[in-house]
Amino acid sequence: MKMHKLLMAVVSLTMSSLALAADSVAESQSKTTPSTSVKQQATKHAAAKSPAKPAAPKYYYVRAKPLVAAPLAAAVAPAPVPQAQATVPEPGEVHTGHMACELGNSVTVTPDPQQPARFIVQMKKNKYHMTPVETTTGAVRLEDTQAGAMWLQLPHKSMLMNSKLGQRMADECQSDHQTAVAHAMKLNPPPSLLDAPTFAKK
Repeated sequence: MKMHKLLMAVVSLTMSSLALAADSVAESQSKTTPSTSVKQQATKHAAAKSPAKPAAPKYYYVRAKPLVAAPLAAAVAPAPVPQAQATVPEPGEVHTGHMACELGNSVTVTPDPQQPARFIVQMKKNKYHMTPVETTTGAVRLEDTQAGAMWLQLPHKSMLMNSKLGQRMADECQSDHQTAVAHAMKLNPPPSLLDAPTFAKK
């Protein structure tokens, strides 16, 4: 009987201690729960006061580089104008020898022995050392810049001119080849620019 009473006392003590422990746990939970709810309410209140952040855009603005306009001269470049090719007469193209001119004059053209590219043009006592000059018409032109003389050779005649005074010293000078060309031009004259154009009749 005594043992039974001791066991009952131990069991009752154990049960009472368990009940006390459960009560303490419940009290602690009841104390913590309001604090957590207060925190949650505070965070909700702060979120309501703070403005909502906008969502990040899905596209981006990129500053475009301005187009560089081409220069007007390069954009509207005029077509190149074909230039007439200048021709320098070769020594073989210059008519040499004694040539009779109008009014009883005569001119002699000989290559310069000291300078093969130059020529000596002599009329009476006047002697000129001439050098070929570029032309765009195909005519042969020799000049003595120091003396101011010029020898102009065309297909059908040649002339000696004083370039300083702009006067002809000798005209209608012809070599054998130029005489033949002049004769052919008389038989078959070239069309004049003043002639009226002829249209084909239908």
